[in-house]
Amino acid sequence: METEKFKKLILQGIPEELPAKKDYDRDINHAPIRKDILSVEEKKLALKNALRYFHPKHHAVLAPEFADELKKYGRIYMYRFRPDYKMHARHINDFPHQSKQAAAIMLMIQNNLDYAVAQHPHELITYGGNGAVFQNWAQYLLTMQYLATMTDEQTLVMYSGHPMGLFPSHKDAPRVVVTNGMVIPNYSKQDDWEKFNALGVSQYGQMTAGSYMYIGPQGIVHGTTITVMNAARKVAKANEDPFAGKLFLTSGLGGMSGAQPKAGNIAKVISVTAEVNPKVTHTRYSQGWVDEVFEDLNELVQRVKKAKAEKEVVSIAYQGNIVDVWEKFDAENIYVDLGSDQTSLHNPWAGGYYPVGHSLEESQEMMAHHPEKFKEKVRESLRRQAAAINKHTAKGTYFFDYGNAFLLEASRAGADIMAKDGIRFKYPSYVQDIMGPLFFDYGFGPFRWVCTSNDPKDLEKTDKIAAKILSEIMKNSPKEIQSQMADNIQWIEGAQENKLVVGSQARILYADAEGRIKIAEAFNKAIAEGKISAPIVLGRDHHDVSGTDSPYRETSNIYDGSSFTADMAIQNVIGDSFRGATWVSIHNGGGVGWGEVINGGFGMLLDGSPDADRRLKSMLYWDVNNGISRRSWARNDGAVFAARRAMESNPNLKVTLPNFADEKMLDKLF
Repeated sequence: METEKFKKLILQGIPEELPAKKDYDRDINHAPIRKDILSVEEKKLALKNALRYFHPKHHAVLAPEFADELKKYGRIYMYRFRPDYKMHARHINDFPHQSKQAAAIMLMIQNNLDYAVAQHPHELITYGGNGAVFQNWAQYLLTMQYLATMTDEQTLVMYSGHPMGLFPSHKDAPRVVVTNGMVIPNYSKQDDWEKFNALGVSQYGQMTAGSYMYIGPQGIVHGTTITVMNAARKVAKANEDPFAGKLFLTSGLGGMSGAQPKAGNIAKVISVTAEVNPKVTHTRYSQGWVDEVFEDLNELVQRVKKAKAEKEVVSIAYQGNIVDVWEKFDAENIYVDLGSDQTSLHNPWAGGYYPVGHSLEESQEMMAHHPEKFKEKVRESLRRQAAAINKHTAKGTYFFDYGNAFLLEASRAGADIMAKDGIRFKYPSYVQDIMGPLFFDYGFGPFRWVCTSNDPKDLEKTDKIAAKILSEIMKNSPKEIQSQMADNIQWIEGAQENKLVVGSQARILYADAEGRIKIAEAFNKAIAEGKISAPIVLGRDHHDVSGTDSPYRETSNIYDGSSFTADMAIQNVIGDSFRGATWVSIHNGGGVGWGEVINGGFGMLLDGSPDADRRLKSMLYWDVNNGISRRSWARNDGAVFAARRAMESNPNLKVTLPNFADEKMLDKLF
């Protein structure tokens, strides 16, 4: 489609005349049918809520159509209004705009809905089974129109996918402020999400779906690579290659979990990842993110034995249920060095996890029409999976929870995964053992950027800039962060070779405040000098030092009792918003489930201007040191070190540091 026609369609917003009704495309990977949860009166309310986007003259046509969608799919998606143009990260100048910052946000929204990126693109779901950019297509059309027409003196306010409107503000204010799923705390149960989402009044934005910062599975590849590498180092014997011939067994090839086989290859181990959805497996295989696919367990066993014997580096997908693999590998005595799970167990009853012994189609039918039976089958499957994992860990397997709520939901199902004290889980979260003490406490987290030219040459230039800066920083880095620096330099130097791009020309690496600021400064300078041809969007996953309060993941290594509080995430977004972020977001539920976490994110446009240089220094510094300060107050040694170091480098920073009580003294008192 020619650019001018595309621009006109964006500016049109919700069309005055109804477009032709669209057929349901069965070649696309669709969201599962949601359960029938609304009463008759609530269904009427859902229809009224949907129809308020349209002139009453269209209601007679749209009302029965939307009612049919609600009946068939459990949601009103407004398929008729899905645009005919291709969704992808075009050049920033191809979007109609009066504000360059707003154009960057349009680019990021379309990248989230790119067919190569999104898990269920026609349902506006990017990843995780329910991580939505919008609730329906009317919201998308109206939002894009607002972004195309707004100025730098306005702010667009987004309520769970609904564009509340453009409000007068000022150039230093965020162009967009996003909230997702911010319901009253006592209404954050799974069925509450089902109800509010079906009514069209709230949505689950995951982490980077509803905040427009998803960059495909690359976004989690780096974190997974670091996790697998350091897990392998933890269990390696003295003088042993920690990676060669090691087997990593896990599950899930969807939006986030699709990173696992690529990470396994980069970490130079053997990986086996089970996936029940053939369309998802095909996508990852066709994209080159997994090397081989097997559907027969016996053939899989023989292939893994060969790979272990020859110490291959290979990623293998098993088309089927992970429980069968754990049980088969136990029966065949295949030693699993590292084990985890990344199915979307934050969403166990609506497509995040499929029970063993039932096909995908059977499960989806049961989920929609016999939800209580489906729940029991999921619980049975979790108990079986945990029992099989326990057999492997008894042989020496290192199993870790990968922040997907596997242990939490398994415990709720009555699986044998509790420690002897009956309070903790017998297996650690990867944050407790690896990411927290090694990375988050020292201020390292997932810094990412997107080249708005969509030109691979610009991305290659940014990779070289980032690698050079990290190498220079490492020369004077303290020994406490030398390994983190080395792993990240190795990562960025191999980024082009590993073919990580899916969708936008984007990159991610782990950096602390010093690294993020210096890299961003260099990017901004390169844009000003014309060495990079167009602006760059900065952002991060919410899976970071200070953006997320999540007691079963990001803050699971916080032991002062504050892991169930959310002050840090809220303060993060407030602070980012007045320190120069282009857009900010705050979500309920991203990563580990509705009601289980509060997380905040940002996006920032670098356009080569002195103004962008001012903003990046202020905002990025706060965005990291907010979390370091909270983690140091929790008495985390690495964070105390990082806070002291930060104060030494900036006299305007004054952090309240903890005093440490004597454990023996306390033991005598109680």
